[in-house]
Amino acid sequence: MLIAIAVSSGLMLLWPIIQKRRAGNMVNPTQAVMLINHQDAVVIDVRPLATFQLGHIPNARNVPLGDLDTKMASFPKDKPVILSCDRGQIAVGAAAKLRQAGLTQVSVLEGGLNAWLQAGMPTSTKKK
Repeated sequence: MLIAIAVSSGLMLLWPIIQKRRAGNMVNPTQAVMLINHQDAVVIDVRPLATFQLGHIPNARNVPLGDLDTKMASFPKDKPVILSCDRGQIAVGAAAKLRQAGLTQVSVLEGGLNAWLQAGMPTSTKKK
């Protein structure tokens, strides 16, 4: 029983490292703003539409995770793409899909919209 608890604890400690490796490039809210302002980065919010409409990063495009495969062809290949969700965890899987599809400038907003709000960044309820 103690061995099972030790293994479980070890895996729980390693999970954030595994997720970061899978996500590739992670950016914090300040870095995301710099990418948006200086390199015209496109923010893709992978949350469901109803959640997106409650508040999102200004000028973000809503592409729910289920629609990602059909819409990724429309993503810019010459600009950075920042993926966002509530906490940054769902966006990690989306980032892996985009990289497999050949997009190279993909980042995940570390901590997602929650981190964005905690940093005091503005949100919008306008559709994009």
